[in-house]
Amino acid sequence: MPSFDISSKVDLQTLDNAINTAKKEISTRYDFKGCHCEIDLDKKNFVLKLEIESEMQLTQAEDIIVTKAMRQGLDAKCFDLSKEHTASGKYVRKEIKIRNGIDQTDAKKIVKMIKDSGAKVQAAIMDDIIRVTGKKIDDLQEVIALCRSSALELPLQFINMKS
Repeated sequence: MPSFDISSKVDLQTLDNAINTAKKEISTRYDFKGCHCEIDLDKKNFVLKLEIESEMQLTQAEDIIVTKAMRQGLDAKCFDLSKEHTASGKYVRKEIKIRNGIDQTDAKKIVKMIKDSGAKVQAAIMDDIIRVTGKKIDDLQEVIALCRSSALELPLQFINMKS
């Protein structure tokens, strides 16, 4: 029976390359000249820590990081920019969580969306991936189109297509 997996993985090396190119651009830009800007990637917890002097420079640094990540082939949805920044002393700090893997609540939403669509497929949650099986490949392609057109805040990849 044909099947495929829905996952949401971020390649750590690609992310590290994107952040290093963003650091390089920030260090050479005129509007960041002489300003304190610190960008750290916690590879274990998938958290990006920014420390910069002003809110305006913080938003510019976020834009640079997202742009560089998109040029490296990462989806912009992998950055959780919803958390507010904190100001202490003369610096503004922000922690940006990187979405890696599908958590249980999002997996249940995706499975419910697939079942509500009426497609003749089965969806099963397996750790941080969702396995979708069906009798015809056309049904599976219909599910892929449904997931791409939905308003999910996750960068989804469709892997291990087997017929």
